[in-house]
Amino acid sequence: MAATADLQVLIQKFQKLSEEEFKEEDTNVFLVTCQKCLEEEQLDVLLDIIKDEKNQVLLRNMGWNLIGPITRCIQTCALGSEKEKACLQMLRGLIQLCNPKEILLGILEQIDEAAGDHISRTILTLLQPLQIVLLKLGNKKSYSVGLSLSTLHSRLSSLPVPYTTEQMREDKHSLCQCCLALVQFAQPFIDIVSQSIGISKEPDVQEMRKELLTFCFSCLKYPLLSAQLNTLPEDEGDNPFHVFAKEIMDFLLSLGESLSRTFVQRVHSAQTKDAEGSVPEKETDTPESLACLTYLLFVHHIGMDGFPFVFGPTFVVKSNMEHVDVLLKRTEESVLSKGLDLLEHSLLRVDNDRLPEDVLDVTAVHQVLQDLVKVMTLCPIEHLRKKSLAMLQLLIDKFCVEGKYKLFRCLLKISSHSGVEGYIIHNIKNQIDVALKTDSQNRWFLGSRLGPLLHSALSLPEGAETDLLQSSDRIMASLNLLRYLVIKDSDNEVSIQTGVWAELTKIEQAFLKPLHTGLNMSRAHYEAEIRSTNEKKKGSHSEKPLCTVTAGGNKLPDMTPEMQLQVLQSALFTFDLMESVLARVEELIELKLKSAPDEKIGSSKDV
Repeated sequence: MAATADLQVLIQKFQKLSEEEFKEEDTNVFLVTCQKCLEEEQLDVLLDIIKDEKNQVLLRNMGWNLIGPITRCIQTCALGSEKEKACLQMLRGLIQLCNPKEILLGILEQIDEAAGDHISRTILTLLQPLQIVLLKLGNKKSYSVGLSLSTLHSRLSSLPVPYTTEQMREDKHSLCQCCLALVQFAQPFIDIVSQSIGISKEPDVQEMRKELLTFCFSCLKYPLLSAQLNTLPEDEGDNPFHVFAKEIMDFLLSLGESLSRTFVQRVHSAQTKDAEGSVPEKETDTPESLACLTYLLFVHHIGMDGFPFVFGPTFVVKSNMEHVDVLLKRTEESVLSKGLDLLEHSLLRVDNDRLPEDVLDVTAVHQVLQDLVKVMTLCPIEHLRKKSLAMLQLLIDKFCVEGKYKLFRCLLKISSHSGVEGYIIHNIKNQIDVALKTDSQNRWFLGSRLGPLLHSALSLPEGAETDLLQSSDRIMASLNLLRYLVIKDSDNEVSIQTGVWAELTKIEQAFLKPLHTGLNMSRAHYEAEIRSTNEKKKGSHSEKPLCTVTAGGNKLPDMTPEMQLQVLQSALFTFDLMESVLARVEELIELKLKSAPDEKIGSSKDV
């Protein structure tokens, strides 16, 4: 109660002063005394002082300093409590009395200083007062609107984005609630600009448009880039981020932003943007925000009503590859899944076997191929690895025959993973089979053009020194391809079509002979390891002695001799499998060599 009495004394003193007579120490004393009243929960007293017309001069000079104490008081209140209502009444009273610019700075200072659990509460509390202050600024408010939006977005960006449905429902940090409140906060300023488009060329309106566009593109990067938007159509209204995404895209359209121009300009970023209606890229869009915009357009069709679709399927694939690359280079599950979904929806617009080979001339396509390989081999999330492999196959299916041929050669060059290389070699076999079964004039997978591709597929990366276990997937796929070609060669016509016999000498030197040597060396090494392990097992007095083994070039965790023997026997089984297929291939080749004239076989007989 002492604070209340002190405050009343100060008020009586200050009511007698004119604006010119107030001093800095007066402000400090007034502020400290008001803080004590708030701490003692004497809110009614302070509210009455703010409402009293006799104190207007006092509050015009000192009132904005109360924004901080009142905000901190609200942070201790229960939501919807009488205490909170009284604090909000104080804020509204100060807004009516004080200089709008001073109140604006006071509010933004509180938002900027908010941390941890206070961020969302502070923002939700001060959004409406902030909106009222900005609307009171008159015609020159663009800078203040931009500063307010950037401050709000900056503080929200420190909050984690809920991903699962349960997390969104819980909304632990109130981010979902804040996003929807931001839409209501920005709407009046969007309306000011949209109503002036084509009518007013006021510099402040044009500047405000830039600030609002910057805000929209910032929201595409956060939180929408990380948000989960894959909900069922009937559940879209329950997903706050889906609602927020629709609002942001509507804002862009209301601001006169041409989504099609943004789409094309990003694809041809080297070109100079039109001066009219455009915003310098550095002030608005980033690769991440544009990738998210493209994702919303082509995957969820949000904003598609404002997108005059005049682009062909091939152009869309070429254009979206840059955005897919941006998304697939991230490591978050939510962003990676967006990249894979965008790639899928882009490719599905193209008929099978119709994507032209010149798509491979786009630099971003090569980046995406490398991204897919990394995701399918390194990503710890299983469903993303499977989806990445499915997207690689979809890409293969969409290319024309020449495109498939060039794609396979490219993949065999850029991939350093045996499983991926084995998968590509299996696809090569399938394409040869299609070429042999169809009466097609395209000869990319037959004859002389097939030769270079075969040499890429039928080879060992490091010759006889190749780690056969680590490369087992590729080697088995290569052996199966060669076996298929030899078996398929049942008549002279097929022999001429595949051309495999004309290339046999090179295949022997690059693949068969090094593989023989490598198998012999590897088998000898692993058999020696087995003998050594058995000896250690016999000589050990420990019930479960531990030892270390290296397999496939990787050091495995310490294991018992029994476990080590299982690993070594598994390696020998893999070598047995390779040798059995290799023996079958050599047997078929030998039979062909004995039955065919020497001059028709491009191979020596000492296979």
